[in-house]
Amino acid sequence: MPTYATLVDLADRDVQNAQELATLWGEIRTEFETHGAELRDSYAALGEYDFLIVFETDDNEAAFKSALTLHRHGLEGTTMEVIDTDDFSDVVDEI
Repeated sequence: MPTYATLVDLADRDVQNAQELATLWGEIRTEFETHGAELRDSYAALGEYDFLIVFETDDNEAAFKSALTLHRHGLEGTTMEVIDTDDFSDVVDEI
């Protein structure tokens, strides 16, 4: 199943408290599931981005829906498909 990562910037979102963000992850997880995606991990991050969200989907359509779900919740980000470094090694070996 393809894996995607989204780097989220909260700069434009007014967050009242940490509890609001905790509740938000549960809502996002449920919405992801309705269109065939699974939220695998979410991390708070230091630096240019505030969060890293990792999810899996069956196809690109579900990945687009997941990215739009994040956007709808005010989480602006950059979403990209990623592969495990071991799988990447296998690809390099094939070239």
